[in-house]
Amino acid sequence: MKFLERAFDNENQIWKYILVLFIGFFLGQMVGSIPLIAVLIVKMIRFEGDFQMPENFADFSAYGIDPNVGLVLMVIPFITSLIIGILLVKGFHRRNYKEVINGGRSIRWNRVWLGVIVWGVLIGGYMLVDYLISPDNFIVQFNASSFIPLVFISVLLIPLQSGTEEFFFRGYLMQGVAARTRSRWLSVLIPAVIFALIHSFNPEVEEYGFWTSMPGYLTFGVVFGITSVLDDGIEIAIGAHSINNVLSSIFLTSKSSVLQTPALLFQKEVHPQKENWVLLVLAVLFIVILTIRSNWKFRKLFEPLQKPEISQKQ
Repeated sequence: MKFLERAFDNENQIWKYILVLFIGFFLGQMVGSIPLIAVLIVKMIRFEGDFQMPENFADFSAYGIDPNVGLVLMVIPFITSLIIGILLVKGFHRRNYKEVINGGRSIRWNRVWLGVIVWGVLIGGYMLVDYLISPDNFIVQFNASSFIPLVFISVLLIPLQSGTEEFFFRGYLMQGVAARTRSRWLSVLIPAVIFALIHSFNPEVEEYGFWTSMPGYLTFGVVFGITSVLDDGIEIAIGAHSINNVLSSIFLTSKSSVLQTPALLFQKEVHPQKENWVLLVLAVLFIVILTIRSNWKFRKLFEPLQKPEISQKQ
């Protein structure tokens, strides 16, 4: 059964989606944040009244927490949400995780790696060019004792964070919107808007403003949604999202970044408007390259979804 069409069954009630998203994603995040909150409380108590809240709440060094430990604590809530989400989708919708990912086939790891390679080359190439053009805007802060653990933590754990977001927004929610509206475009746009709004709590938004920051998150949501529709599954989106966050974690941070890691480079000044335009260009290139590579047909985006004659359940 095709990816979006999998949700055309008798288990597609709106209240189920509200509950799964609330309990699975949001409540799962809260439960998974307990270790992080506990560590923060212990650290703040030790300051004995001298603690001052940092401008960036994700700056774990301000709490006396090793940034690598902080990164691990930040990923735990996503792992919790993913586990709870998979169980709830199975219970409420009788849909297993493979059906959310691509309609029920085996996970296409070659598509995951395709997303990793194509987006990794594009975003990694931009990082390199930006550094070569404006080296004075970056501080090299290589420290082997913190950088090497960072690489292992990022490669092993950050794909779980990215994969969780893709599971909920490009997988589960896209299927639900598609089944309710029978529109491929709305199944791209509505989850993309919700995805962007979820990130409105990030420190970048507080630093640069809501309307300046949202275009970047929305671009990610739309481009990953388009690839998921055209590729009939979210594997490419998982790969691209993962490599984007892994490279950012390892190679680049700034004072307003949600990823406050001992990255190789610290960016002194960030120009969000420029970043938004660059991201849009890279997103178009990403789609073009994958379209040529995979022989996608864009007319598929405008074709209405049809309910399968026989609903398959596993």
